[in-house]
Amino acid sequence: MNNNNTICAISTASGIGAIAVIRISGKEAFNICDKIFQGKRKLSEVPANTVIFGQIVNRQSSIVNLIDEVLVSVFRAPHSFTGEDSIEISCHASPYIQQKILQLLVDNGCTLAKPGEFTQRAFLNGKMDLSQAEAIADVIASTSEAALRMAMNQMRGGFSHELLNLRSQLLDFVSLIELELDFSEEDVEFANRKQLHKLVEEIQQKIARLVNSFRVGNAIKQGIPVAIAGKTNVGKSTLLNALLNEERAIVSDIHGTTRDVIEDCITLGGVQFRFIDTAGIRKTADTVENLGIERTYQKIQQASILLLLIDATHEIAEIQPFIAEHQTHIAGKKTILVFNKSDSISAEKRTALHKISADNTEKIFISAKNKEGITELEKLLIQAAALPSIGENDVIVSNLRHYEALQNAQSSIERVIEGLKNNLSGDFLSQDIRECMHYLSEITGGGEITTDEVLGNIFSRFCIGK
Repeated sequence: MNNNNTICAISTASGIGAIAVIRISGKEAFNICDKIFQGKRKLSEVPANTVIFGQIVNRQSSIVNLIDEVLVSVFRAPHSFTGEDSIEISCHASPYIQQKILQLLVDNGCTLAKPGEFTQRAFLNGKMDLSQAEAIADVIASTSEAALRMAMNQMRGGFSHELLNLRSQLLDFVSLIELELDFSEEDVEFANRKQLHKLVEEIQQKIARLVNSFRVGNAIKQGIPVAIAGKTNVGKSTLLNALLNEERAIVSDIHGTTRDVIEDCITLGGVQFRFIDTAGIRKTADTVENLGIERTYQKIQQASILLLLIDATHEIAEIQPFIAEHQTHIAGKKTILVFNKSDSISAEKRTALHKISADNTEKIFISAKNKEGITELEKLLIQAAALPSIGENDVIVSNLRHYEALQNAQSSIERVIEGLKNNLSGDFLSQDIRECMHYLSEITGGGEITTDEVLGNIFSRFCIGK
């Protein structure tokens, strides 16, 4: 990437609105913008962090043409998003105006920015690490309060700070081990093995906690998958429409209407749920419908929560075997038995259905058609999700790349623990700890532990005499 270029791009979403923002970053940002901006002062003379009113004009012809009246925000290096001289032009959101300003910038020396290039420059200029850069995309894509809070924490450096603490501890560890190697002929031991073992176990527990947080983080980021399953014509599509509050799925009295999965998301209690309407479960000779039923079982396996929908008007002698048949699916995940069409049954029938045995399940009575009991079902879903509240300082892993790197780091640190138990040589321990550092460095894009850094740490923190 050529960092000498001054880049420009439209930063706001496409379409017609009130205001659009055009961003410019690079060494020539002020000089280029001064060629098309007309105000009380030149932008190159405006103090940093200042907003100035003026006009964008086209001076390339003999007649100066007014393009738009704008507000221009001025940021000076290194105190900007990219770490470079930067300008943001707030103009009216006419697509013509936006493109005209962009064309004037290019004509006067700017280069159109590539996707993500502003954030890439911020990373290369040391304004953020890789995990923070990735969090920007997560903030933009967040669809719930929990997802936003998690992404904001990572963007502010919460995750990076946690990794820096780990790195500091790893550096202490490898410094002690390699210090011993330097004095191996004198049989000197600088590191108490019990203390080292305790230190490494603490690091392992911290990495394990980050690894285990991925289940929660991924659920928050992608939406908690909820499978709506049951026999044909029990009201699965009606329930999906009631939850989404729109006619998303086709509803029909004909058996086998839904032959493929239908997915959509809603946010409940600040958490996003991804509902999956599946094909009705029944025995059939229809090849296409059987394919849909196979997908139903696949989605049940993938879901975190199962809504097993049952027609409350059916005979108990028919309902109980159906639940027993799916006990293996119920046992593996949080399941809510949803008795639909409950407005059409007697109080005695409701009591009898309450007594149906099903391990580890909640029971609820609803009428999807009349939208009765939907609010109570939503509350049960939030409880079933059992997501912890996310504080400002909570570190939760939601990125698959980070998760895989942490898993590799965990394997490396576990080998160190085994090595200490088996009294392995320090050079083997050092190799594993450096490998752990390598995988942690993949997350932030920072450097690995270098020989110079180890030596610096030895002489600055571990005094061994003059």
